[in-house]
This record gives sequence, structure tokens and C-alpha cells, in this order.
Amino acid sequence: MPIAKPKTKSAHLIQGEKAEEQAHNFLIGQGLVPVCRNFRCKLGELDLIMKDKRSLVIIEVRYRKTDRYGSATESITRAKQSRIIAATHCYLSSKKENNPLRFDVIAISGNGKLEWIQNAF
Repeated sequence: MPIAKPKTKSAHLIQGEKAEEQAHNFLIGQGLVPVCRNFRCKLGELDLIMKDKRSLVIIEVRYRKTDRYGSATESITRAKQSRIIAATHCYLSSKKENNPLRFDVIAISGNGKLEWIQNAF
């Protein structure tokens, strides 16, 4: 009987996790407090959920190795925004949150440049 090989993650998933970790650490350095990572529901996924003073902040992390096909920020289409908002409704329906809500984007490029866009949408 052949031995099953352990599943390995593809390079783009590993890079995505690294970018998310970089964003997480950056935001903690900026004073935000972690609440949840990678919240998933049938409507979508929320990369990072953090608190900034009284506000609950939903953060979408985008990494692009190159801008050849558009920047990291340009990759967040209206459809992607709608999925993030729908997943946020799902998250909030299970919580007793009554804080102001904000949607931020952390865009990381292949050269390591990080851009934090507050109130992105």
C-alpha cells in the first residue's frame, strides 16, 4: 500500500500567510488590538478583525508580487467588497458588538512596501 504524501501548501498560499502576518504585526505596532483572524462563513472570509480605540476594524490584506496586472489595492473589486461586507454581517450577527465599524486595507507589494488604507470602503 503506497504511503500518502503530506499535503504541502502552494507558494502563493504561503506568501499570503506571510503577508497577513506582516500586516498583523504592523497593525499591533500601530496600537490596534487583535480580535479575530481568518473568520470564515458561507458568505466569505475576513482576514483580520481588530479594535482601534472604540472602533471595530475589518482588515483585508492583499499581496501582489508585481503590479503587472494591477496593484494590490486595485484587486479589491466591488464584488470583493460586497463579500467582505456580507461576511462582516455574518460575524456581527453572532457578536454583541455595538462599536463603530471601519473597513481598512493593507496592501503589500513584492518589494515589501506596505500601504495602510483606513476607511478604504
